[in-house]
Amino acid sequence: MNEPIHAGVEKSNNVTVTDAFWRNYKRIVAEQVIPYQWKALNDELPDTVPSHAIENFRIAAGEAEGEFFGTVFQDSDVAKWLETVAYSLRSFPNANLEKTADDVIALLERAQAEDGYLNTYYMLVEPDHRWSNLRDNHELYCAGHLIEAAVAYYQTTGKRAFLDVMEKYVQLIQQVFGDEDGKLQGYPGHPEIELALLRLYDVTGKREHLDLAVYFIEQRGQQPHYFDIEKEQRQAVNRPKTWNDDHTNFGLGYAYMQAHKPVREQEEAVGHVVRAMYLYTAMADLAQRTDDNQLREICDKLWDDVTKRKLYITAGLGSAVNGEAFTDAYDLPNDSMYCETCASIGLVFWAKKMLELAPDRKYADVLERAIYNGTISGMDLDGKRFFYVNPLEVNAYQTGRKDQEHVKQERQKWYACACCPPNLARMIASIEDYAYTTTGDTLYTHLYMAGNVAANVGKTQVKLTQMHQYPWDGKLTITVETEGAFKLAFRIPGWSSGVSASVNREAISVDDLQSGYLVLDRTWKIGDQIELLLPMPVERVYSNSKAGMNQGQVALQRGPIVYCLEEIDNGNNLAGLRLPRQVAFKTENDENFLNGVVTLGADARRITRTENLYQTNAPEATHRTIRAIPYFAWGNRGFGEMRVWVHELVD
Repeated sequence: MNEPIHAGVEKSNNVTVTDAFWRNYKRIVAEQVIPYQWKALNDELPDTVPSHAIENFRIAAGEAEGEFFGTVFQDSDVAKWLETVAYSLRSFPNANLEKTADDVIALLERAQAEDGYLNTYYMLVEPDHRWSNLRDNHELYCAGHLIEAAVAYYQTTGKRAFLDVMEKYVQLIQQVFGDEDGKLQGYPGHPEIELALLRLYDVTGKREHLDLAVYFIEQRGQQPHYFDIEKEQRQAVNRPKTWNDDHTNFGLGYAYMQAHKPVREQEEAVGHVVRAMYLYTAMADLAQRTDDNQLREICDKLWDDVTKRKLYITAGLGSAVNGEAFTDAYDLPNDSMYCETCASIGLVFWAKKMLELAPDRKYADVLERAIYNGTISGMDLDGKRFFYVNPLEVNAYQTGRKDQEHVKQERQKWYACACCPPNLARMIASIEDYAYTTTGDTLYTHLYMAGNVAANVGKTQVKLTQMHQYPWDGKLTITVETEGAFKLAFRIPGWSSGVSASVNREAISVDDLQSGYLVLDRTWKIGDQIELLLPMPVERVYSNSKAGMNQGQVALQRGPIVYCLEEIDNGNNLAGLRLPRQVAFKTENDENFLNGVVTLGADARRITRTENLYQTNAPEATHRTIRAIPYFAWGNRGFGEMRVWVHELVD
């Protein structure tokens, strides 16, 4: 591992969000999602699958009777809820909520074993078989989420109790795992603890946390394969077979666990998508901290494979339900895909770390696409129903198809595997953490989010204020609140053309961009104003010709927002609509519609229906006005068809 080590990169910026779009989402998380998910964790939601997650800890603490219930990673739902609370308290202080969180943390401390171990599944179900199935049973994954929550809670409240609990647990993990004789040379089947340990290193400065993260990252995929070794050990003591023992990880082999190759040999994104995103996030974070150019190049190669060949226009990821996995390049079906909410959230995490490696528009553009489209589509506008799978096309016939039963046409109240709802909540609650980074003497603005930022740039604490109505309006005003000489860099989105800029009303050139950023290097005065105008025409987006399922179709995008058609606005059989190539679009901003969005209208055609299944005559069409809404807002007005890609009519 190369020196030096860079720590504390995510603590440097203090951001206050006044943005109408994101402030509303953050308020919904604070006022609706957190209480709703607390009820879910305590089995208080009627007519839905129970969670039992809090009760599992009570049983482990000896304060309740009963048996463990849920998935082997049920503890992680509690961890993500606590992490969400920590972020939400930054913007919405709430003494009662903080007291509830403190009580949960105290429960975790009482449930913790004397040696530091803390996993309710193994404590209650297999107490004599810890660390016996790292491939399948998520011990280290759960530990990672608890670590992340403890770090976030400490950073927000300054309270050490949760951090102390997790440091005790990590000390045990350090005693169990490593290259040394007598230790297990394993690693988790689901990456997560790697990135969590790097965050723990940030707040403690303890090198052993960094070293353990390095071990888990570098050990992955090494030969002899540890997952084979532990399988043989289970068989030697006649442990029951697991599903994966016979089904070889959905036929994906160890690519499913991101353990098919050591990380420094990986060139293509394969296997389970969420596991890939979490691993790549940790790899990029480690590369940044250690100035590891080889690891950085690997991350960039994987980034290009994902974003140039396997990414949906909504920033959805995962084209196959089998293994929730990547498939071949350009295989992007719209109605049978997976596009798990957690996958797009993981892409957000990874993009942030890539931006810390090197500010580049190609990372920030994908970050923006993900947060406005592929992530928040996973929750309804009230914060009480959720998608696990995010389709790009819903048709009436899907309800009868066994191969598409994973695609829910309406958001669900909760899930037996409930990883996505709390994951989305923690991302939204901390959305401001993705807007800025500092590199050397430059403050980079990656996301346009109205509000204030205070960041240390060199020896100067720079303060900026953003005012605008993004993402609906591209007129941005940024006011400098600090005197001094420093650089400010603003992303010019790849989707925008004809951009103009000024400083104190004096026009400046936007022709000389640095990696997609307008960099302003000058001596600033308090009150200086930068204005950016990012035109937002409605754009037609076409797929690469290798994406066969999208040929002859077009998607609509305005600014960072991807649009879709819904049956409630356009009638059924959306596949029968044709959008003329030269048609003009009308935009309408209705503050009372879907929490205030810009909709698109256009004159289109609808194929006239006949009784014939096939015919030799060219189909006739009638005029029809269509309405498109932001993709993230679909499914909030009842059941119906939906599609992102619309057949185009070439005159």
